[in-house]
Amino acid sequence: MTRHFDDLQLGSIELFCLAAETGSFTAAANAAGITPAAVSRTVARLEERLGVRLFVRTTRQMRLTEAGRGYFEQCRQALTQLVDAERAVSGSQSVASGRLRISVPTPYAHYRLFPLLPEFRRRFPQVQVDVHVSNRNIDFAGEGYDLAIRGRDPADSSLVARRLEVAENVVVATPDYLARAGTPQTPADLAAHECIQFELPSTGRRVPWTFRIDGAEVEIETSGSLTVLEDYLATATLAKCGGGLMQAYRFTVQQELERGELVEVLKDYGQTTRPFLLIYPHARHVPSRVRAFIEFMLEMRSTPA
Repeated sequence: MTRHFDDLQLGSIELFCLAAETGSFTAAANAAGITPAAVSRTVARLEERLGVRLFVRTTRQMRLTEAGRGYFEQCRQALTQLVDAERAVSGSQSVASGRLRISVPTPYAHYRLFPLLPEFRRRFPQVQVDVHVSNRNIDFAGEGYDLAIRGRDPADSSLVARRLEVAENVVVATPDYLARAGTPQTPADLAAHECIQFELPSTGRRVPWTFRIDGAEVEIETSGSLTVLEDYLATATLAKCGGGLMQAYRFTVQQELERGELVEVLKDYGQTTRPFLLIYPHARHVPSRVRAFIEFMLEMRSTPA
């Protein structure tokens, strides 16, 4: 195998990643035990070798360029794999440590994952957790994520999917809205109602509502003048504010239903569900931090209400 890097070049890449993570040459220098000038010179040599600018530096701030951001994600992933390889060989892989990057949709993040993270950190204090809260699909390799939680099976056969829970869908509205607009008795009645819409970031398509009709699960396109992009939880917030009807996961509105702030409708057509899955790439050697999180989530996973 041809040698592409010497020790100095590998050290330069590590310092670059440290500067990118801390957002400061001074902070990177303090962490590495060298001077800020040494970090600056190292990054300058790296930029010269690559022929691109990695940082935009002003007197007030420092940020990665577009090329620098892409290079950083690839380098961080490569350095993490090197560390994991050493741990696997040395036997220290049994101690979970390092930075864990997870992508989670908004409802699962706020109602399921965030309440569990303090306990995960207590059990694995050497693992730092970055949570990307978004409903869009992510590129594991290109964006440097270790795991994702999603509400549908992945189309990519190279990914592993482990079920965390099956969430029930419910249609809800405030008592004031129902007093004003009437209570729908069948899914067909929704055509006369304000149905709050959510647009999928990955497709730009409005999410259809699902109902159980004559024993079969049926998707129905609804309409409304209020559409939410990106933040799924905002649809439930709009419903709580009297904006109309919304089909939401029961666990996101359970407290409001119990307090009478929201009312469930179309119960005879309910009981449709969607699974939440823990997704990660196939790998012969799963890093300790990833394995620890998988085992923790499978242990702590919720059961349907």
